[in-house]
Amino acid sequence: MSVPVLLSGEIAGHVLITKTLTKKKVTLPAYQMRSTALPIKENEGRIVATEFDRLAIFLEDPGLKKANPIQAEVLQENLHFLPDFLVIPQGSTVSFPNSDPVFHNVFSLSKARQFDLGYYPAGQTKKVAFSQSGVVQVYCHLHSQMSAAILIVPNAWYTRAKPDGTFSLSDVPPGVHSVVVWHKSAGFFKRKVEVSASGGATLDFTIPVRQQD
Repeated sequence: MSVPVLLSGEIAGHVLITKTLTKKKVTLPAYQMRSTALPIKENEGRIVATEFDRLAIFLEDPGLKKANPIQAEVLQENLHFLPDFLVIPQGSTVSFPNSDPVFHNVFSLSKARQFDLGYYPAGQTKKVAFSQSGVVQVYCHLHSQMSAAILIVPNAWYTRAKPDGTFSLSDVPPGVHSVVVWHKSAGFFKRKVEVSASGGATLDFTIPVRQQD
């Protein structure tokens, strides 16, 4: 008796970034920031990200196979988080090494993972495990300009867009799937798509990103 073979397909698409001009808002910090003697040197030793570097694409369907956890790193350097956007599967661990000659205090109040690593100096590192999918916004209690986002995806189907905005997810099981794009400042965008057992599917996303004047 032959065993039926479950075929898989591909979801391919393109993300278009549109920019809307908005006036810069002036906000006060939610807590008192401590001063530091270390000057901020913009873009020194840093790769300036494009809008496509600030987004990820993933499937959000229950029952899909989980990805193997990974060990990732967000470096604290020149009073910035590097990278400032990270995508990891559930169960992964992220280390936060401090390479600055000042103390840092990394923390998050996000629902997906709350933590406060306390003060620690240059040369030390602390780790955080992320068991729940979602978005975790990361900050430093001591330096208001430091912020990063960690996207924890629920399964093995996730990717980053290419420089031209195109993306693809391969070996997708047949059926109706929810394809999600998350952008660091614009948030979540979701669409349904059906993948047949003999082919794939294509779809496009338009992401409006506000640009300050």
